[in-house]
Amino acid sequence: MQTVIFACVHSAGRSQMAAAFFNAHADPARARARAAGTEPAASVHPEVVAVMREVGFDLSATQPTLLSHALAEQAYLLVTMGCGEHCPFVPGLRREDWTLADPKGQPPERVRAIRDEIRRRVEQLVATEGWHRTR
Repeated sequence: MQTVIFACVHSAGRSQMAAAFFNAHADPARARARAAGTEPAASVHPEVVAVMREVGFDLSATQPTLLSHALAEQAYLLVTMGCGEHCPFVPGLRREDWTLADPKGQPPERVRAIRDEIRRRVEQLVATEGWHRTR
């Protein structure tokens, strides 16, 4: 099984949405995702909780996690979303950078657009890697 880490600064928005979508679409026997951040917040941003609830995900009890070097070393893929050079460098670790706006403090329609773009990218990643759920 492969581990994918979605990382942003606070692990309270983009990374949480990406991990939720990934774990819903990917076969858990093949791959799982974790969200992490370089400066984790105390909780997921309320605007993110609200728009994810609209599409069937409850992130209200989700706790942001620190993106440590040890955590990154266990991953197959690190997808960064705004943490840039603050994300740890692990030799040999595959890394992608997704340029996405931070949803914190944004109006609902903007957060929905970010959510939908993350879902599209996650679905593409799952399909490209062959990690989709078999029915």
